[in-house]
Amino acid sequence: MADANIAGTRKYPFLPADSQEGWLPYMWLVYLLNFVVPAAFSNHPARDWWLTAGTIAIFLPLYFRGYWEQGWRQFVLSAAMCVIGLAWARWNPGSSVFVVYAVAAVVHDDDQRAAWRRIANLVSATGLASWLLGLNLWFWLPAIGFSLFVAAFIAESRKRHRLNRRLGLAEEEVGRLARIAERERIARDLHDVLGHTLSLIVLKSELASKLAETDPVRTIAEIRDVERISREALSEVRAAVAGYRSAGLESELAHASKTLGSMGIRLDSQIEPVTVSPSQESVLAMAIREAVTNIVRHAGAHSCRLRLRQRLATCELEITDDGKGGTTPDGCGISGMRERVEALGGTLERDGSAGMRLILRLPMAGPTLAL
Repeated sequence: MADANIAGTRKYPFLPADSQEGWLPYMWLVYLLNFVVPAAFSNHPARDWWLTAGTIAIFLPLYFRGYWEQGWRQFVLSAAMCVIGLAWARWNPGSSVFVVYAVAAVVHDDDQRAAWRRIANLVSATGLASWLLGLNLWFWLPAIGFSLFVAAFIAESRKRHRLNRRLGLAEEEVGRLARIAERERIARDLHDVLGHTLSLIVLKSELASKLAETDPVRTIAEIRDVERISREALSEVRAAVAGYRSAGLESELAHASKTLGSMGIRLDSQIEPVTVSPSQESVLAMAIREAVTNIVRHAGAHSCRLRLRQRLATCELEITDDGKGGTTPDGCGISGMRERVEALGGTLERDGSAGMRLILRLPMAGPTLAL
């Protein structure tokens, strides 16, 4: 039943299901005309036609079976083809085509070194037999010369095919890794874009709920702020989809000041002029956003200090708060930040022994943008 299923899915009759040759094995059979045509001009055409047809009937199973076998089994089939050629050589020089088919079958072996050794044996044996039997030049010259030419051509074609296959596999692997990297990037972007905003919405909603009975005016203001933040989040998501995730470092600094101020956290910022590339600016902006999100959500801090400065060929961003700190492992946000920084050749230090202190350093390189 298994063999029947394989046969049912085979694209080319008489060939293995995984054959990469296509219709070429059938096309090569046209060279049998070199053996068939002389029979039409023989002194006994009827007899020679029957013998020719019988020879081809013996050859074809050997020929197609050669595509299924490897190693010594394939060599035995090829040797049988050579014997057929030698048997006809004295009466039909066109039988040299069987030697060519034999050599072509051997060169399809996956072990090319062993294949060339077997080819050398076949060609040497054919040459020796031709000399001992005194066979016609028109038999042994094509049998040896053309066989070697065909073998070299097929070997080179198979080499190109293997290289193309490896290249295809490499391209598939690159594509797979690129898709994984893209999924990770999207996950980081969603966390960076939505994590901060949704946390702020939750906190403001909780505050509005507590103030609903005691301070309706403040409650309305908080609800309107929630609406504004939600609209900004929608715009940020659209920008992220379009590939423009950050409005810039200056905008992020202003947003951080507004966010911390709305939660009663004092911000002390010292921003020196720095020269960074667009990719570095994006990483710095996202780092500020992630740090502010963590301060608002987890730190329980009363103040935050932010320093941005450039020292020779290094840009340094330091964010410190007086909150709870801690030595817990990096979360998704910090891990994503670290990945971005290291991708640009920078470093990220995290110290939670007294509050939380993040120091991000980026090397200055490539096209820059003065801020």
